[in-house]
Amino acid sequence: MQHPAELSPLGKSSAYVATYSPQVLFPIPRAPKWAELGVTAETLPYQGVDIWNCYELSWLLPSGKPVVAIGEFVIPADSPNIIESKSFKLYLNSLNQSVFESREHLLDVMRGDLSAAAGKPVGIRLRSLEDVEREGIAPLPGRCIDELDLSIDHYDSPRADLLRCDPERRIEETLHSHLLKSNCPVTGQPDWGSVVVEYHGAALEPASLLAYLVSFRQHADFHEQCVERIFLDLQRLLQPERLTVYARYVRRGGLDINPYRSTEALTPANGRLVRQ
Repeated sequence: MQHPAELSPLGKSSAYVATYSPQVLFPIPRAPKWAELGVTAETLPYQGVDIWNCYELSWLLPSGKPVVAIGEFVIPADSPNIIESKSFKLYLNSLNQSVFESREHLLDVMRGDLSAAAGKPVGIRLRSLEDVEREGIAPLPGRCIDELDLSIDHYDSPRADLLRCDPERRIEETLHSHLLKSNCPVTGQPDWGSVVVEYHGAALEPASLLAYLVSFRQHADFHEQCVERIFLDLQRLLQPERLTVYARYVRRGGLDINPYRSTEALTPANGRLVRQ
């Protein structure tokens, strides 16, 4: 079956237009993947957002002088659509030679265009390079499980059956790994990420979590859908009082994508990791 993104600019030769072109944005419905995971828009067991950081954002002032900034875009996890990443990049490039009378004008334009594509209001923040530089590099919370000694030979598809827990022991902990990798479902290009699991529930066996995360290594799916699958698999296993799963992905094309899914309302700090 054809992946919806195969109709998008992804993996195809595209003309890079440098003047404002909102029509290049390509929405991809979330519903088919939700159905594959056994949920619907009405039964989502999580809250969350997808945070996109753009490091190649520029436009022109009325004087003709260029401005550069780092853009932060926050898309609700329950929005009807994700925005295909290459079309997002093409849209941002279309601002390069476009004149906006002020930052507020640009923000209003982008909010309207991106919210229309996502199907829900998109939050936007423009940050100066100096502001982001001052923030520095953020560490991940909790215990890193990457040095655990185990044998792994499952790489082709997510293996929830690898996950193990002790249902008699309920704990609260945070684990993280930098070994998450999956592939773009259209181009086959690798997507590298670091994942965090915060939970209060049945005690998860850390080695089983690591083996499970590595089983995504040749799996073809978008960032958002990988994180949703991890969340749902852990929720079924742990029966948690509280669960948060998020991934910080390495940028491609000047954009990094960072999906957050949680049983709780949350406001992510959006700190950049060393690979970002």
